Amino acid sequence: RARDGGGLSAICKVLVEVVDVNDNAPELVVSSFSSPLPENTVPGTVVALFTVRDRDSGANGKVSCALEDQLSFSLRPAYKNYYELVTVSALDREETPRYILSVTAADAGSPPLTTTQTFTVDISDVNDNAPVFNQTSYTMYVRENNVPTVFVGAVSAADADVGLNAKVTYSLAPVQGPERPSCSCISVNSENGHVFVLRPLDYEQLRQTEVTVSASDAGSPPLRANVSVRLVVLDENDNAPLVLYPAQDSSPASSELVPVSAEAGYLISKVVAVDADSGQNSWLSYHLLRATDPGLFSVGVQSGEVRLRRPVTERDSVKQKLVVLVRDNGKPPLSATAALSALLLKDFSDVRLPHGSPATEDQDDSLTTYLIIALVFVSLLFLISTAVFVARKVCKRKELEAGHVLYGADNLQSGLADAAAAGTLPRAYCYEISLTTGSGNSEFKFLKPIVPSLPPQHCAVGQGPEEQQDFACVPVSTED
Repeated sequence: RARDGGGLSAICKVLVEVVDVNDNAPELVVSSFSSPLPENTVPGTVVALFTVRDRDSGANGKVSCALEDQLSFSLRPAYKNYYELVTVSALDREETPRYILSVTAADAGSPPLTTTQTFTVDISDVNDNAPVFNQTSYTMYVRENNVPTVFVGAVSAADADVGLNAKVTYSLAPVQGPERPSCSCISVNSENGHVFVLRPLDYEQLRQTEVTVSASDAGSPPLRANVSVRLVVLDENDNAPLVLYPAQDSSPASSELVPVSAEAGYLISKVVAVDADSGQNSWLSYHLLRATDPGLFSVGVQSGEVRLRRPVTERDSVKQKLVVLVRDNGKPPLSATAALSALLLKDFSDVRLPHGSPATEDQDDSLTTYLIIALVFVSLLFLISTAVFVARKVCKRKELEAGHVLYGADNLQSGLADAAAAGTLPRAYCYEISLTTGSGNSEFKFLKPIVPSLPPQHCAVGQGPEEQQDFACVPVSTED
């Protein structure tokens, strides 16, 4: 209102318009958010839904949203100020287990104001990875004649998943097709993949075998992977050389014919042998073990050829026997022997005579054996007879020593009476004699009594009882 001095006035309206200033930042309100997110989520899945607003007006109130990472996620306008955070590609937890997404809302003011909202998206595991072995194939070695359940190696597989999806168990895969027979000698520990050989192996029967080991996880459904394991059997020196020629059977060996005119180096025969082992264990060497005349022959160490070392002389025996030692190169070395004979002949037409000699020698050997047996039998019989004779003599002597033989007391007394009557003794004596074994041959001889026997205890000389006299009895013992 305006008034002058004369009392007049006027009225007018003043319209004040407030001009907006960009003093409010945008606001971002999240309506929904999903985390963790399975890694097999299909593209286009909504992860978050949110709305934005700005209390300013005009250009200051216009809001725009932006997402920093546009590779796996993107923002999609939904309705008015609503936006959706969606996936745009397949997710892989093994590659990126967590996504940190930043959504920025900015107005159109000058200067513009912004607001940032962070979304942390965890990716959950899905059993989408099969176990992977650390090698494409395995080769393991074991020596033959091994002990049962020997450890020969291990297989190892890893699973990129987590939890039960990454727990790996091992097993032998079933054999596919009849062309590969199953091997029951190999076992695999299901927990750690250790490989064992269950029974002793023989290199000569099984040099190598191959099995398939399977590794499977505990996911649902489980995933598995296979790997080939080749087991190589290493040779041990467990086979002695086998002589093929000359044959070493029980039949008499044929003799090699050697002319007496042969010079040094003449090839007589060749020992042929093989060894079932391999490598150095099968390398054979030949040596002359013994011979009738060792200086006459030589044996090739590598070839096994038997040759004359020197020319044949007249002093050499017609029949020559040799024993060749065949030895391998193993540790420890094993050996075999080959026996052969050679006939030194002036003329090969005389071959019948030497060939007949083996039979004669065999007969002589048999006769010698029989003679030895007979001699042993006679010696035993003589020893037994001697022992029986000595035993009987000893027993008889013991029996005779056990008793005392008294030779006729009556005869003794009669002899004494006769002697007293004849006056050969100054006094009459009565002798008591004890005789031992064999006393029958003693020097004491007692004649048969001629006069009546005296009383056994007293010997009387003279007439009448008053003249009787007692004689002392002196014991006399005689021994052989």
